[in-house]
Formats: sequence, C-alpha cells, structure tokens
Amino acid sequence: MKIWVPYPSVVDVLADLPSVECEVFDGVTEPGDPADVEVWIPPLALVSGIPAMLGRMPKLRLLQLVTAGVDQFLPHLPPGVMLCNARGVHDAGTAEWAVGAMIAVQRDFPEFARRQAEHTWDYHHTGTLADSKVLIVGYGSIGAAVERRLAGFEVEVVRVASTARDVRAPGGGDDRVHVHGTDELPELLGDADVVLLLVPATSGTLGLVDASFLAAMKDGALLVNAARGSVVDTVALLAEVEKGRLRAALDVTDPEPLPADHPLWSAPGVFITPHVAGSTPASMRRTLRLMRSQLLRYLAGEPLNNVITGAY
Repeated sequence: MKIWVPYPSVVDVLADLPSVECEVFDGVTEPGDPADVEVWIPPLALVSGIPAMLGRMPKLRLLQLVTAGVDQFLPHLPPGVMLCNARGVHDAGTAEWAVGAMIAVQRDFPEFARRQAEHTWDYHHTGTLADSKVLIVGYGSIGAAVERRLAGFEVEVVRVASTARDVRAPGGGDDRVHVHGTDELPELLGDADVVLLLVPATSGTLGLVDASFLAAMKDGALLVNAARGSVVDTVALLAEVEKGRLRAALDVTDPEPLPADHPLWSAPGVFITPHVAGSTPASMRRTLRLMRSQLLRYLAGEPLNNVITGAY
C-alpha cells in the first residue's frame, strides 16, 4: 500500500507498519505516480490543483488531513474516498496563541515592543483581561481549550456555536455549561470586551464578520481571529480599526499571505501573526500520534476517528 505523507517525521512513525510504502510529498514535487496512492496525508501548507491531483488518484481510499479545517478538500472529494480531519491536534497551540494574543493586545505589548526598538521609555496604563467578557464564536474543542486556559484570568466566557445547546464544562466533571446559537450573536456582541473567532471556513461562515457584525461590537472591543481570513470582511474591519473604534489580533487574513503593501499592516490597534497559531512542537507531536493511530486502524479495518460526513 502506497501512502503519500507530508513530512519525513511521518515516515518515521509509520516505518514499522506492514506492507506500507511511504513517500514524502511536500505539495510541490511529486515523489512518484499518484495513481498508486491509497492513502494521502497532505501537508499543512496549501496545495495547488487539488481537484486535478485527486483525479489522478484512482486508488485513493483515505484522505487524512493534518488540519481541523477541510474546506480545501471537501468540495472535491471523489466518491468512495473517506475524509478525516485532525480535530484536536492543534487545540493546545491555537488556544495558547488566542490567549497570548488577547493578553498582548490588552496589555499593549506590540506598542511596547516598538518603543523598545526606538529605545523609548513610554510609561502608560494599559487594558487587562481581568473583569473582561470573552465571547467565543465557534465553540468546539479549541474553544473549550481556550476556556480552560482562561480559567485563571478572572474573565466571563460566553460560548457561541451554530446551534444552542448545553455541553459538559471544559474543566471536567458532570457540570454543564450553555452554548448560545449564532442567531443570538446580535444580542451578545455588544457586551463582549473580546470576540474570539474559531469557526470553520464554510459557506455559512464566509464573511460572517461583516460591517453589521462589527458595528454591533462595543467601542474599544478586541476582535481575535484564529479561524480563517475569509470569515472577516477585511474592508469592513479596516474601516473600524482605522477610526480607532475597534482593535484586532489576526493570525489569519484575507488575502493570505497578506501583501507587503496592504493597509492592515500599519492599521492602528492591529496585531498580526502569519498563521502560526497551530504551528508548534506540541501540534506536531499530536499529529504524529494521530497519523499512526489512524493508519493502524485503517490497516486493521477498524473505524477511523474524525471522519467527515455530510456538511461540515
């Protein structure tokens, strides 16, 4: 069985599996004939020509992603091919980035870093996370991981997902917490000091954060995007941050990568990182464990984890 994997480290954790031949495909240079590939694990970076590539894989039976998002591949999935995502492997890294970004912007760290580069002692008061209300839009496993990490910061967490429901509290035990539906967002946005975006990229979330969404946010609020750039209307966001009404911490942008001359780079109150939230050693360790577990299950004919069925 031929498997295309994204990194040599994946080859290492699969090397002892019987009847498995691994080839490293980095998304650019093909290591062999894709017609022989039964399992494809694409790289984290964007792969061009996905529909054409899938069309050249007649033996493909399993498409195992290293990301939680499936928007690149789901529309082009051939019949008979199982699609699995990597739900959970990036929870720790993304949650850590989200909390770090909140603290960085609230405490004015980017501005202090600029002043340090200028050798300027710019004493001033800053904001804080304490006593804030954090609205998590797209409450799933990453949202729960964020909430666990916010537990010591004396904040109120409000949860939002596609539909309202009660879920087990992220701290464990039998306690339940309430998750609001997205239809309640207009009533919730105005009270939030921080709005964290964790929704997947779907047709339903495309442009979710538009001018009306942003207008409903309170003055001085912070928008944190750890989801996808397509979730936010960039023009509408620029209009709000350029007049100083809102601030933003962005790990993803639209367009992405952000062109060097794009006005977001120099917009006031905007902190940008280049889509690195999940790019950590912890994420890689969890990815390797998942890849091995999934391939063991696949070879044994056992049910796989994180199978994507129907609408995502």
